[in-house]
Amino acid sequence: MTIGTKPIHVSPDPFPPYMIGQGHVVGNMVFLSGQASISNDGNIVGVDDIDAQITQAMANIERALAAAGSSIDRIFKITIYLTDMTHFDRVLAMRERYFTAPWPADTTVGVECLALPELLVELDVIATTA
Repeated sequence: MTIGTKPIHVSPDPFPPYMIGQGHVVGNMVFLSGQASISNDGNIVGVDDIDAQITQAMANIERALAAAGSSIDRIFKITIYLTDMTHFDRVLAMRERYFTAPWPADTTVGVECLALPELLVELDVIATTA
């Protein structure tokens, strides 16, 4: 591990079975692993429900950011991975629900699949602590 990096820990943490860390704080920057619709006990939330999956993924982001000393309002970059681009209108609704101007930088990518077949969306963010 590079000097000056601090791993982010949440409890309970559903990531260890996948050998993934929640993320790292580097200086005042927070880099999270992609967050999907996985509950604290490792179960998928909202199978076939994009809105429920976005809500759970954002709750996971909020939890991990809080553990890092940050919050959703400090996100300046988000990457959104969608298995079905017809859900893009739900991405717009997510932006309106969770963010305000100036909007975070954003990349939305259509993907064939995610790590688990029931997942419809994964969110990857970079934030600051100050």
